[in-house]
Amino acid sequence: MTGGEVTRRDAPAPDDERAPEDERTPEDERAPEDERAPEGERVLEDEQDPEKEPAPGEERDPPEPGGLRALADLLRPRVSPGQLVGGLLCLVLGFAVAAQVRSTERDTTFATARQDELVGILADLGQRSERLRGDLRDLEETKARLERDAEGGTALEEARERATTYGLLAGTLPAEGPGIELRIDDPGRGVRALNLLDALEELRDAGAEVIQVGDVRAGVDTHFMDDRDGVRADGRLLTAPYRFLAIGDPHTMTTALNIPGGLVRTLEGAGARVLITRRAKVAVGAVRSP
Repeated sequence: MTGGEVTRRDAPAPDDERAPEDERTPEDERAPEDERAPEGERVLEDEQDPEKEPAPGEERDPPEPGGLRALADLLRPRVSPGQLVGGLLCLVLGFAVAAQVRSTERDTTFATARQDELVGILADLGQRSERLRGDLRDLEETKARLERDAEGGTALEEARERATTYGLLAGTLPAEGPGIELRIDDPGRGVRALNLLDALEELRDAGAEVIQVGDVRAGVDTHFMDDRDGVRADGRLLTAPYRFLAIGDPHTMTTALNIPGGLVRTLEGAGARVLITRRAKVAVGAVRSP
């Protein structure tokens, strides 16, 4: 304030004192604050505008094939943990069903057998099991002797025993021991070579260690052939009555021969008469050429 004059600061400047149109700053041309769009909305509009020109030096990204990608996502296999667990359970169940079917098929083998036949089979299996346990005990004792012998004397004795055993099995040495005599009378001449071969195999299965048929020492290659005068064993003629000498457990061999549907029943069906005699000592003198 000077000289009593009052100058109003808020009075508009004269027209000649206003800035020219071309000298106005860009700020003067901005829209009012309330008419401007929020910055977030402007950004979204800029991003959603597909026709917006790229900036100089910037390349427009090619449009993504949204339809093919969605189809690929639909066709892509999706495996969840639940599906894996379900598949594993189905696999285990199928294996169990197959095993049960096989077990059922095996169990039907004796479904039609009579009670006395089953009892005989069970007794025979029990005796064979006991014999195998006895063999196992003998082998364990032999192993213990070999381990205790540091000088080799037991090993030499064991070798001699084995040589004797192999000689008996091969038929090159005579033998004595408990066993049975099997006599087959054939008045109707219905016994064939196959019947004698079955008798030999049945005795072997029952644990016979040494077998003699007539005057022929049975071996691993013994064979039978039908002849008009009887049956030939290893080329030697055998005539009725046919006689088997077998060394082994008498009870086991007798039970095996008399099993229902076994050798004795088969021979009787062919018209033969069968006699089995248990002996405390059976002497087998026939030997095979080494």
